[in-house]
Amino acid sequence: MTEVMRMTEQELQKQKDREEDLQRLRGFRPVDDIFMRVLFRENLPLAEYVLRIITGKQDLRLTKEETQKDLVRLVGARGLCLDVHGVDDQNHQYDLEVQRADAGARPERARYHAGALDVENLDAGQEFEELPTTYIIFITENDIWGGGQAIYPVNKMLGGISIPFEDRQHILYVNASYKGDDDIGRLMHDFLCSDPDDMYTEMLAEKARYLKTDPKGVDIMCKVMEDLREESIQRGIDQNRVESIKNIMESFKVTAQQAMDALKIPLTEQSKYVAKL
Repeated sequence: MTEVMRMTEQELQKQKDREEDLQRLRGFRPVDDIFMRVLFRENLPLAEYVLRIITGKQDLRLTKEETQKDLVRLVGARGLCLDVHGVDDQNHQYDLEVQRADAGARPERARYHAGALDVENLDAGQEFEELPTTYIIFITENDIWGGGQAIYPVNKMLGGISIPFEDRQHILYVNASYKGDDDIGRLMHDFLCSDPDDMYTEMLAEKARYLKTDPKGVDIMCKVMEDLREESIQRGIDQNRVESIKNIMESFKVTAQQAMDALKIPLTEQSKYVAKL
């Protein structure tokens, strides 16, 4: 196969990927993880507006907001990347997550998110009382608890005496399928809406319209999808390499270093695979 033919195949594949990405983009809703993260990226007013409705704190003022925040203190533990992380003027911490799959919003996951935020926000030498108030918020596509409520707050009580266990850790499940004629109902309608023209929330509609119809916004979304596709391919390559390293180690009774040398893995990349073994 000539280089010209190979390049043509690559270009055709790229064009096909672009067309498929554009089709996906048309159907994206705010409840879809990829779209949600871009909608909220560098969009503090939108995050503030959504959190006010969900928490009922109309005076909530965010001082910081970021998407895809990696919690850096979880070295050696399961990694955690927050969809939207916000901090208000009282240093209250907010973790806003969207979950389409019911299994993705299991209680154990909320527990892990809450614990990870605590680890992230308490330095050596600080008192436990200095832990910030935290809000872990899962927006689920379905009514996973089946009660028809818009919001399910997790309330901790001391058994037998029904006294609230006030640890200032709040976990909220928000039901995106709720259809009430109120602020939260209209917001959840918008989270399940793919057409910006049908949205009630102007800030959300404006950003969604930009990402779906403006050439610059469309390019941003297509680049995000392209990056995710390449990242997925790289994960597959990495996993295959890890399996190859393990097989060589077991078959020839050699060290990880020797196995990676045999596979001609560059020294600059070897530490990455050691961490995965």
